[in-house]
Amino acid sequence: MIPVLLGTNGEILELGRKTRLFTPAQRLALTARDQGCTFPNCTIPAPWCAAHHITYWSRQGPTNVGNGALLCSHHHHLIHKEQWTIHTRNGVPWFTPPRHIDPAQKPQQNHYFKPPPPQRE
Repeated sequence: MIPVLLGTNGEILELGRKTRLFTPAQRLALTARDQGCTFPNCTIPAPWCAAHHITYWSRQGPTNVGNGALLCSHHHHLIHKEQWTIHTRNGVPWFTPPRHIDPAQKPQQNHYFKPPPPQRE
């Protein structure tokens, strides 16, 4: 048996290694979660983004919502070219720049679509 996660209408959201491309149902789930390009400071809306495998498909990454992040074309290519890494915290994609961009490699996230909560004094 293969475990699957289903959406509200019974569509499969977790496909594992069965297929490389994200389905329309998975895209809808990513759009609801990410709302647009997840790269820090990008303002490109979800319809203009591609679904990116956080752990690359070529490195055995599954085609699952939890392993996906929306990226605009520019940032999708930048991730691959510049060797940025992505991980999630509580379902939110965080981006770690390579050492040649930030020697401290401080993780960053996009606050455009989901601003951080106000600071309490």
